[in-house]
Amino acid sequence: MNFTELIKIALSTLRANKLRAALTLSGIVIGVFSIIAIMTLLNALQAGIEGGLSELGSNTFQIQKFPSIQIGGPGRQSKYRNRPDITYEQGLRLMEKSTMYKYISLEDYIGGKTIKNSKYSTNPNHTVGGVTPEYLECNNRNVQFGRFFSETDLLNNNRVTVIGMDVVDKLFPNTDPIGKYITIENNEFQIIGVFEKKGEGFGQSNDNFALLPITTMQQIYGKNNRSINIAIQAPSKDTYNETVENVVSVMRSIRKDKPGAEDSFEIFSNESLIGQVNSFTKYFKYGAGFISFIAMLAAGIGIMNIMLVSVTERTKEIGIRKAVGANNRSILTQFLIEAVILCELGGLIGILLGLITGNLLGIYLSSPVVIPYDWVIIGLLVCSVVGIIFGVYPAYKAAKLNTIDALRYE
Repeated sequence: MNFTELIKIALSTLRANKLRAALTLSGIVIGVFSIIAIMTLLNALQAGIEGGLSELGSNTFQIQKFPSIQIGGPGRQSKYRNRPDITYEQGLRLMEKSTMYKYISLEDYIGGKTIKNSKYSTNPNHTVGGVTPEYLECNNRNVQFGRFFSETDLLNNNRVTVIGMDVVDKLFPNTDPIGKYITIENNEFQIIGVFEKKGEGFGQSNDNFALLPITTMQQIYGKNNRSINIAIQAPSKDTYNETVENVVSVMRSIRKDKPGAEDSFEIFSNESLIGQVNSFTKYFKYGAGFISFIAMLAAGIGIMNIMLVSVTERTKEIGIRKAVGANNRSILTQFLIEAVILCELGGLIGILLGLITGNLLGIYLSSPVVIPYDWVIIGLLVCSVVGIIFGVYPAYKAAKLNTIDALRYE
């Protein structure tokens, strides 16, 4: 009996017992669906997060007061809040004392602002930032129209701004914004540049902001009531680790961190953030794997049950096949392949539903569509293993039936 005939027999068995087969396959479907849906969603979120986190330039890391990803209870949060702010003066001293960097960008941000012009206004969810001219190199951004800040703008506290594309779309539809003016909390600024559109990252826009020279920013909003961020670009990939060590050493000295005490600041890079995300998501993967294991175990028992019932119902058929020359090995192979086909059918349905569900949730969270090929292959292999393990006993029982007794069975 060839493989095609065995598939036809397996499918005819399913058709003959539709309800029983559906209930049996549901366990396989649920088990595979749960793991594929969760892995698809996590991979989609991970791809979106990695895209969103790749905002720093190459060979660049950042110093800030709080961790970028905060996990823990209130006690852990208070630890970071109690740290002294990173000040603009400390950033200037770091630029003077550090010997291993290519660019240093000092950055001061305030969120929840409304940006206006004479006709329109944005939602109150825009960020206003004060930065130095090195911002572009350290943050992987480019100016599409106009120019960026110069040292002259910083020295003279010029009231100029470079805006994101969201601000342009809202305040200057079908109009060249260069040279026009915007208002932020009754302070007027002239637009000198527009950033290239960067799109969304992890469900949030990367274009809803306006930047000012950091001296102008601090002249308006004060300079000692917020902690600034410091972005540092190493001279090259080869000197990256040496640059980090040098900057950390200088920063600890500036902030008077005691020997042996932990840093009073956080350092992160694209790679470290992605590593933290991967470390965080692995627990969800463990949970999904455990749930799927339980579901697959229950499904395997169901497969064994339906195969035992099938052996009992087809006892006379087995006897006839043995009478016309089928040996024990042929009978065992037939029922074993039927069990595997049952599992694979349920697995394919579960994979399809899991991919659709995981990607729909990912799209809702503004993540890209992904197909976790490794987990699809693992899912199919697991289905085959379940079919073999839980199909062996029924197949063995069928193969060991006595020909005469099987022919007499009613």
